[in-house]
Amino acid sequence: MPRRAGLLLLPLWIACAPAAFAAAPPAAGTPACQVWQRELSFAQSVQRHDAAAFAEHVMADAIFDANTPQPTRGLAAVRQHWAAFIAGKTQRVDWYPQQVVTSGDGTLAYSSGAYLFENPAPGATPRYVAGRFATVWRRAGDGAWRVVFDGGDAGRPASDADVAAFHAGRRPDCPAAAGTR
Repeated sequence: MPRRAGLLLLPLWIACAPAAFAAAPPAAGTPACQVWQRELSFAQSVQRHDAAAFAEHVMADAIFDANTPQPTRGLAAVRQHWAAFIAGKTQRVDWYPQQVVTSGDGTLAYSSGAYLFENPAPGATPRYVAGRFATVWRRAGDGAWRVVFDGGDAGRPASDADVAAFHAGRRPDCPAAAGTR
């Protein structure tokens, strides 16, 4: 292609590039869909107040709050740090994936999505805090996906409309498995 023609097409390419690089939903049965379901299972372990199931989702060398100055290192420390969340008495947390991508060799995955903290104390202000999380998963020797890095933003106070939008945004199935885009 002559250089001049390439320069003329450059603005069109730049305008179309974001669509070309947009993340497509993972195909059903792929490692990405496995991680999608695993992320939901991880959240459900907390909803069910099941500390043993929670621990089954976490690598022994995991690092939580990985994006903070003082991350929590190792499964024992993560379990201790998350004990109050799992008990659900002073704070409740829920989350779900909105995107999952995997490495070419299928051994690492990145998931991100929405979370919602609730302070159930009467008159708590704010009652809800909504934010975004990011998790890195590694396929363990037994084939199970487990969290190796986890972090998220500080969130912001959430209105009743934000809470409703959070609940409406949950997809119980991997988008490709549900036939949605």
